[in-house]
Amino acid sequence: MTITIPVPFGEERQRWLDATVARLDPARLQRLLFGLTDIHSPTGATRAASEFMASTLRAIGMGARYLPMNDRSGNVLAERRGSGGGAAVMLYAPIDTHLEGNEDDQPWVGPPGFVDLAPRAQASGDWVYGLGASNPKGMIATLVEVATALIEAEVPLVGDLLVGLADGGMPVNIAARDNAGMSNGVHHLLARGAAADFAIIMKPWNFVYHEEPGMGWFKLRVLGSYGYAGVPRGTPGFRSSILPAARIIPELEQWLIDYADRNMSGVVKPHGWIAGIRSGSVERPSFPSAVTEIFFDVRINPRTSPAEVKAQFARFVADCRARHPDIELEWEMYGSVPGGTTDPDNWIIQSARRGWEAVEGRPHPEPDPLGGQTDGAALRRFGVPTARIGWPWPAAGSPEPVAEGLGGMGATFIPDLMPCARKIAYALIDTLTRTRAELGLTKQ
Repeated sequence: MTITIPVPFGEERQRWLDATVARLDPARLQRLLFGLTDIHSPTGATRAASEFMASTLRAIGMGARYLPMNDRSGNVLAERRGSGGGAAVMLYAPIDTHLEGNEDDQPWVGPPGFVDLAPRAQASGDWVYGLGASNPKGMIATLVEVATALIEAEVPLVGDLLVGLADGGMPVNIAARDNAGMSNGVHHLLARGAAADFAIIMKPWNFVYHEEPGMGWFKLRVLGSYGYAGVPRGTPGFRSSILPAARIIPELEQWLIDYADRNMSGVVKPHGWIAGIRSGSVERPSFPSAVTEIFFDVRINPRTSPAEVKAQFARFVADCRARHPDIELEWEMYGSVPGGTTDPDNWIIQSARRGWEAVEGRPHPEPDPLGGQTDGAALRRFGVPTARIGWPWPAAGSPEPVAEGLGGMGATFIPDLMPCARKIAYALIDTLTRTRAELGLTKQ
């Protein structure tokens, strides 16, 4: 269990924090969230949203650049320099949404018509709705509000405050848009000047996390023969691929459950879920398919390599073949991203925990095991110590009906975000008003 290491905050920093918190404006945050949510930004096509945010960050007094990756998409890097001799801290969030926001999402995301699935903003009291209004755009609006309040409070920064926003943060791969997704944008951002000593990423769940999993994408194919609806059962030469797949699916589901238990360590429990099954053609229902394909994502603990997960799945397939010699199987790993971890005693983790405890008024508990994957894993792999901090999610009590399950991650209750904003403000003041030597960053 991680222990929070006490470090004196002091009266002066407390005054700066009080001044910053006094300037946190929920109404301003809501206006920004509404405006950003109203700009559609599917993975690989975030240019309009990113340019909007670059302009917004310039307006609050930060030097901000739009960093194009192509004609359709790009990232944002903003900076507010301190007096010098301190650390660079980046507030980071992805800016792309996980769904297309059009007919391509149907029927796979469930019934249409819910406000959290629409690629446009709606508001009702303290609520903002629309595709991505919670994740990632609620996070962006909160981070920018914290930066705005810090600047308005005229906190005497020693270190540099950065804000980084990138496309490709969703765990998808959009081949038609330069294979956007799987953290491609944060790689681009880091290679173009986003040099930070520490990062803070805001994501759902009211804990501070020091690590996050990676992910492995697999396809398992059950092979049969191409058939015809008029062929009697038992006809020589015809083998269904669909019925054997129905036998394999429960075994794969149990393997995923056992895998998560077997590979759990730290604060990561690497869950996996079967995402889909493909076979045949709706235009040719008279002809049963020779192949039924099962595809899934399994998360990867930071202390387990993608190659090791690949080997574990290979053993599962070998066991299936041995127990079911009548079933022909093929498989491949078609996507892999390693996990990432930061030493839990690192300054930014400890500072975020101290901020969490200052706001919550209680010791930070052991966090719930984490299976969610974000760009935070990539930041850590690239050598940026990163704290993940969040808020209670999903929001409860919506006056508008929202989609079941994950939906469009598009329902935000603004008051839920404000405690997290105060925690992040604490960590920024705790870090950006100290010298590199105080933070343990000076090379001997």
